[in-house]
Amino acid sequence: MSIEVRTVTEAGFPDWNRALNTGFLRAPTDSDATVEWRLARADLSRTQGAFENGRCVATFRSFTQELTVTGGAVLRADAVSNVTVSPTHRRRGLLSRMMGTDLARAKERGDTVATLIAAEYPIYGRYGFGPAASTTEWAVDVARSGLDPRWSGPGAEDGGGRIDLVDGSDVRKLGPELHERFRARQPGAVDRDERWWGAFTGQTSNGLPWTEPYHAVYRSASGEVEGLVVYACDDVWGDSKQPLNTASVRDLIALTPAAERALWRFVCSIDWVTTVRTGHRAQDDLLPSFLPDPRAARIVTQADFLWVRILDVVRALEARTYGVTGTLVLEVRDAAGLAGGRYRLEASPEGASCAPTAEPAGLALDVRELGALYLGEESALRLAALGTVAEERPGAVALAEALFRTPRRPWCPDVF
Repeated sequence: MSIEVRTVTEAGFPDWNRALNTGFLRAPTDSDATVEWRLARADLSRTQGAFENGRCVATFRSFTQELTVTGGAVLRADAVSNVTVSPTHRRRGLLSRMMGTDLARAKERGDTVATLIAAEYPIYGRYGFGPAASTTEWAVDVARSGLDPRWSGPGAEDGGGRIDLVDGSDVRKLGPELHERFRARQPGAVDRDERWWGAFTGQTSNGLPWTEPYHAVYRSASGEVEGLVVYACDDVWGDSKQPLNTASVRDLIALTPAAERALWRFVCSIDWVTTVRTGHRAQDDLLPSFLPDPRAARIVTQADFLWVRILDVVRALEARTYGVTGTLVLEVRDAAGLAGGRYRLEASPEGASCAPTAEPAGLALDVRELGALYLGEESALRLAALGTVAEERPGAVALAEALFRTPRRPWCPDVF
């Protein structure tokens, strides 16, 4: 019996949702409210399923996204999500069929890149995606950190700013503008629309129980909101009736180091909290160095996170800025035929121009390695040592390192 891959209809969405839950090892059946909530968020023209005998056995969804790149430009991206194949139908090429269809349509639409958050590392490189921004999570031992005023006294100066607790309705008013300013300067950040803020603050329900978190904003001395932290706390007591609570940070964005420092100091100074889990942060996040004892921040997760697939080499390379001025000819291999070719990049800290060329290549690489280099996360020198990029002209690897590498690591705060 052949398996049909096609877009999903509204009538077929509940079965697609069942297959999605099966792939993610969740309870297969959801409430009607949860199914309706997911349906409202899905663009059915970009929601695919694989069907055998009328039953969905694989899922795939994409949506339009904006990605900030080095230098602050914003690219339209094809964001891939909800990728599953049921355990009864693995190794039959279903993901390859759905991915091929989606990327071809994204190329036709004029999307410059595709993005995804990879649950498993080995899958997406074969489709041209490269790991472009990593994530790190720390667990902070509050008592050891030196930031808890019960043990260390007043913290560092914060420039005269203040922190206020607010509620979800305040976050819906203040958060979008703050995030727009934040993502304009953070390579790897993606946009958050009105539906995102509604779901994040409990305004819209996915049919599952909702527990309100705490929200706090940092205001500068002038009263301007420059930071936001959202966190939740558990309720744990030790044998000697001492509180041993953990504060789990769901989101912390800041426009200045002063705001970032003040928000971390605030979270690490909450009575009864003995551990702070930071949530997804950049690998070179400032947090450990904010602490008088950086060893109080123990890494509990460090992994690849945001993956990028270049669909239009010229537009992608012209969109970002570069560390130095230089000219580099790239031979880009792409088995899918979407972005391969030879390109001459003339780059500078102010911008770049890029065009197809017949000149000899200086550097040869697969499109997945170009995705890994694109936001500044990966090192060309490291990839050359690993044998995944080839130097065709002396000095090309060193030049690529100087061009693409960034002083700070890219960071995507959001799972999608």
